[in-house]
Amino acid sequence: MRRLAVLMAVCFLDMLGLMLVAPLMPFYATRMQAAEWMVGPLIASFAVAQLVSSPIWGKFSDRYGRRPAMLIGLAASAFAYIIFGFANSLVLLFASRIVQGLGGGTTGVAQAYVADTMAPAERAKALGWISAATSAGVMIGPVIGSVARRFGTEVPGLVAAVLMLLCVAFAWRWLPESRVRHTHSPSGQQLPPGGGRSVRRALWEIIAHPATPAHRVIWIYVVGMLALNVVIGVLALYLMNVYFVTEETIGYFFTVFGVVGVLMRISLVGWFNARFGEIRTMQIGTVCLMLGLALMPLPAALFGGAAALSLFIVFMMLVPIGTALLFPASTSLVSQRVERHEQGLVMGAQQTFRGIMSIVGPIGATVTFAAWGHGVPFLLAAAIVGIAAALAFRERSPLL
Repeated sequence: MRRLAVLMAVCFLDMLGLMLVAPLMPFYATRMQAAEWMVGPLIASFAVAQLVSSPIWGKFSDRYGRRPAMLIGLAASAFAYIIFGFANSLVLLFASRIVQGLGGGTTGVAQAYVADTMAPAERAKALGWISAATSAGVMIGPVIGSVARRFGTEVPGLVAAVLMLLCVAFAWRWLPESRVRHTHSPSGQQLPPGGGRSVRRALWEIIAHPATPAHRVIWIYVVGMLALNVVIGVLALYLMNVYFVTEETIGYFFTVFGVVGVLMRISLVGWFNARFGEIRTMQIGTVCLMLGLALMPLPAALFGGAAALSLFIVFMMLVPIGTALLFPASTSLVSQRVERHEQGLVMGAQQTFRGIMSIVGPIGATVTFAAWGHGVPFLLAAAIVGIAAALAFRERSPLL
């Protein structure tokens, strides 16, 4: 239990540092004369580096241990935040994001640590606690970043770097190695993980056969993830251009976003699934997400001043409500619709698509934002989610 507590603290500090600087990135980029459409690639560069580095970190941790992989990744993040703090050009901002992404590829290592140290029956609960710790970092980080910005442009990056160095020291002192060396293969194994398929093969089959029961739900999940990353990509730009939100206040909007998502996950998501089942919960989630995206541009078009901003926040809250219902329910359905020996493979493929949407969403959103208008990315995302909602409402329980 002590190991889990230490790992939770490490994951909390890691996410705290990430979210401390992430909302400020568009402000720093535009101050350096970057075009608005460049904000999308800047945000997405983190996801590209993370997507590339995750399997490398996984192999590294299998060979050399979970502890050194996490320590190196956290130290890389600290270096990235120092670059961010003193960045005076767009090139250095990109360098900061890429190094952050390379260090952030250790998320899978943390999950492997849990698998190493927890009994199978306790792993889901332990991963839930890890998720709660990272969610707490999402809530608190943006506010600290906005407050730190008041003391200078370099201060948020330096605060994040100090947190990462504290995280390294914490892990070095209290996080022991978890990996156990195996000298022989386990006996009695009839099928290898994934039934012998590669991840590349699993990805191709999801694309080539989208109508199979599990693949249908994966695509609904992927569309929801795309919509979420559209919001992440343009939210700061939208608030800056339409409501004149500043670097000193942007963090509060991201905190509202995070708080709603966390409250939903710890209180109402379980009730929805128990009361309505995963399919109906997924359907409700897509509708909430679609409505939030479609309504977010409306207040600025119809009203002005504080009333418009207040209404915008209300509509914005529908997005984390929708994703909190959609993502767990759809993931649960996927796990139920694949063979047991393929669950890890298929879920891993689903997370690969998630990473791709973290790249496509911000880039597409900011290009659309700059070319067609401030509210257009939200409306296009709402239309795409509308298609996913139509697909979701065609899903039926096997008992029906």
